[in-house]
This record gives sequence, C-alpha cells and structure tokens, in this order.
Amino acid sequence: MSDKAFIDTNVFIYLYSEDETAKQDLAQMAVDKYDCVISTQVLNEFSNVCIKKLKKSPEEIELAVEEIARQCTVTTIDEQSVKQALKIHEEYGYGYFDSLMVASALGSNCKYLITEDLADGQVIANKLTIINVFEGRNIQTYLSPKA
Repeated sequence: MSDKAFIDTNVFIYLYSEDETAKQDLAQMAVDKYDCVISTQVLNEFSNVCIKKLKKSPEEIELAVEEIARQCTVTTIDEQSVKQALKIHEEYGYGYFDSLMVASALGSNCKYLITEDLADGQVIANKLTIINVFEGRNIQTYLSPKA
C-alpha cells in the first residue's frame, strides 16, 4: 500500500487543463502514485475554477468531479476541521482556506500534502509534509513509481 497524500485543487486543475502539459503529466504521476485523499473543499474549488477559468460546461465538470471522486477518498469539512484550521492559521500563518486544506489532510492521517501553493518541505504538526511535486528536485523523490 502506498502513502496517503492529500491532493490540493491545483493538481486537479492541471489534470483537466489543456495549457500546461508538463505539469499535467506530473499531476497525473502524483495521483497515480499515492492513495489520494481530498475534501469537499477541493471539489468545490475545482468546480469553481472549471467554470470561471477553464470554461468547462456543467456536464464536463460533473464528469470530472465523478472521476476525481472515484480516484480519491473524499472527506467532508466538519466543525473539528474548522477549529483545527483556525489553529493552523494562527500557528503557521497560512490563509484560512489553505489552513483548512492542511487540517483536512491531518484529519485524514495523510503523510503528504501535494500542492504548489504552500511552503515546500514544511512539516506540519510533525506529521504532514508539504510537497510541491512541480519543482524539479522533488520529481524523482516523490513521483518515482510505487514500490
């Protein structure tokens, strides 16, 4: 069994974008390598970006959401997640919604948070490592095939 990784919205945006094929390939490698976890926040943010920036139809977005949900464990945002996000925001200085993503990853016992938005290599609560798989030095370490 591979490590659990919480996948940030931007990874899925690259998967469904037609503009950045190199990042699309790296995003696919990340999704293929890890036991992926997302929250309902990711599905909401993904849908919003697909509407506003990628100009996808509601039908295309619905199919994409279904595909993502099949590939990942989907967690819901609850009161505990919100409380933990507020503590993470205060301690680490991340914006609230980034802190909520970190809280969801911690609550799901993920080893990694795959994103390009937060501090690469930072360890949160001695449990969760933030990884930017789009940086060259991380590709070999975090995207090599599953053992």
